[in-house]
Amino acid sequence: MTTISSDNTVSSALSATMNPKSATTGSTKGSTSSAQDIQDRFMKLLVTQMQNQDPLNPMDNSAVTSQMAQLSTVTGIDKLNTAMGSLQSSYQSSQTLAATSMIGRGVLAPGSAMTLSKGSAVFGVDLPSAADAVTVNIKDASGKVVHTENIGAQAAGSVPLSWDGSLDAGGKAADGQYSFSVTATSAGKSIAPTALSYATVGSVSTGTAGVKLNFTSGSSAAMSDVRQIL
Repeated sequence: MTTISSDNTVSSALSATMNPKSATTGSTKGSTSSAQDIQDRFMKLLVTQMQNQDPLNPMDNSAVTSQMAQLSTVTGIDKLNTAMGSLQSSYQSSQTLAATSMIGRGVLAPGSAMTLSKGSAVFGVDLPSAADAVTVNIKDASGKVVHTENIGAQAAGSVPLSWDGSLDAGGKAADGQYSFSVTATSAGKSIAPTALSYATVGSVSTGTAGVKLNFTSGSSAAMSDVRQIL
């Protein structure tokens, strides 16, 4: 009959289970344990613990049940993490495939810059709610407002816009870089619209941050930033 001594010594069987021999020199096996390895070690430890229990003070059934429940939880989390990793990889592959179809296409993404080329500039605004009045102020490189236009009431969502280069002072603006700002009101109260810049997708890149669209202008944006594809 096996008993547990009253001092702090541990039986050789229990010690061997808790401290398995280290890998031989030169072994290429990694230190990361799989869920199955964890289960195997737990069962060996539990069996050894039961074999070495004090017959006068056996293990409490509730304690064993609690340990089994904890193991089940850990195993479930490990499997969930594996499944989520696989799902994320699949999602990123699908997103990359969708992004490549956008190469060469124009998109509207948050930004306040615009390019006037051959007397035409494309930009946009994203409204969080319907607006009674929307006003666009176009500025030159020095920040001076050169054209103001009220585009009237607009529904919520992305609204593509264009500018033909007309100046408030008369005549046409020269091709080049400009910026713009947008104000909007609803029932007499200001709302916060988002200015949208137009850009052409030149390439797609992937990384830990997800799929990124690289524009021909040199800037980039995440797929989630695109408000409209033109």
